[in-house]
Amino acid sequence: MPGTLYIVATPIGNLEDITLRAVRVLKEAAVVACEDTRHTRNLLEHLGIRKPLISYHEHNEATRAAELVAKLESGLDVALVSDAGTPLVSDPGFRIVDAAVARGIPVCPIPGPSAAIAALAASGLPADAFRFGGFLPSKAGPRRKLLEELREDQATLIFFEAPHRIVATLGDIEAVLGERTVVLARELTKVHEEFLRGTPAILRGVLTARPAVKGEITVLIAKTQSRTSPESSIEDDVAQQVAAGLSRMEAIKSVARRRGLSKREVYRLVQRGACRSSAGTGDE
Repeated sequence: MPGTLYIVATPIGNLEDITLRAVRVLKEAAVVACEDTRHTRNLLEHLGIRKPLISYHEHNEATRAAELVAKLESGLDVALVSDAGTPLVSDPGFRIVDAAVARGIPVCPIPGPSAAIAALAASGLPADAFRFGGFLPSKAGPRRKLLEELREDQATLIFFEAPHRIVATLGDIEAVLGERTVVLARELTKVHEEFLRGTPAILRGVLTARPAVKGEITVLIAKTQSRTSPESSIEDDVAQQVAAGLSRMEAIKSVARRRGLSKREVYRLVQRGACRSSAGTGDE
């Protein structure tokens, strides 16, 4: 009888997120196929597991798939892992699964961490329907074209994005999709985990105010009916940017730039709104 190909999800950051079942399967499998043997060896050592490792990545998928199928057909169980999260989700693995299915070899998923699902669950955006698009195109033209194709999609959109492109990507989201609510989930389950929420302009302001943007980023975009109202007041815009992490003056500058107003005018309107609020709470 052939062995079983196990698709094992591994932690995306916090090593405590691995499941008991995943640990058992990794202990029992004859061999572990992984993207980066050094990365997986560190995980296995943390778990007290010693197993033969076979590198399996986008550059050697074709040859490695045949080698792993041969092992499976000989009766050996193989555990397939990626560097983080669930294999095949924006990671290598399709060829070996496709080959195993074609030969009648059992394929068994061992569920666990997924950055896209973790980000969606904590985003505050509707999770009844969502579309995961993997990594966005690296160039602006194809990226905008893809966003245009998804403009009327009635689902929360989820993508992965590189930190050095995120500011440009937010500009494209604003240009194509308008002032929808966007959530950036950065460094999920790690020490510096962070969620930023707001319009693309607000988030651009937050990120450009930082010395650098680092870490793995998951981008979530609200579906069409969840757009931020274009009629929101200047005071509300400033408040949203402050809530997202900007200082008050940085928020005023950002709102002024986006609305084509002077900083002095935005400051005056914000001050007037603060005075009205203060007057409204006084004793009569």
